[in-house]
Amino acid sequence: MKLRQQMPELTGAKAWINREVTKEQLVGGKPALIHFWSASCRMCKEAMPEMNEFRDKYKDQLNVVAVHMPRSEDDLDLEKIKETAAEHDISQPIYVDSDHTLTEAFENEYVPAYYLFDKTGQLRHFQAGGSGMKMLEKRVSRVLLETEQASE
Repeated sequence: MKLRQQMPELTGAKAWINREVTKEQLVGGKPALIHFWSASCRMCKEAMPEMNEFRDKYKDQLNVVAVHMPRSEDDLDLEKIKETAAEHDISQPIYVDSDHTLTEAFENEYVPAYYLFDKTGQLRHFQAGGSGMKMLEKRVSRVLLETEQASE
């Protein structure tokens, strides 16, 4: 995805874990962070505690959605995905993308990967890899500040 592109529709999930959300629920009120991960991805698991801290720190200001992107046949096992999500405290909505529907819509090739959208649904930042949460936090802070200023 290119910067300033609109968030794709969140349709085509094999399943939702925790709860289902729609694009309409994510756009309009507050910015959204959509992060791609995989049950078989060591780097994703290592980055998850920071992601969870991030989710909890901004819970009132930011919508957070996880997308499980399978990398192998083993990653298609829904029970394994649920177990991994529980082990790593992924409490936000999880879109299970077994058919790569959302992965293709986002043109995403990486896990972990982070997509930050402003409250209008425009992509404002993309980042891949397990490190760099400081950079992500700077971008989130900037988008939150813009949101605050726009509502004053």
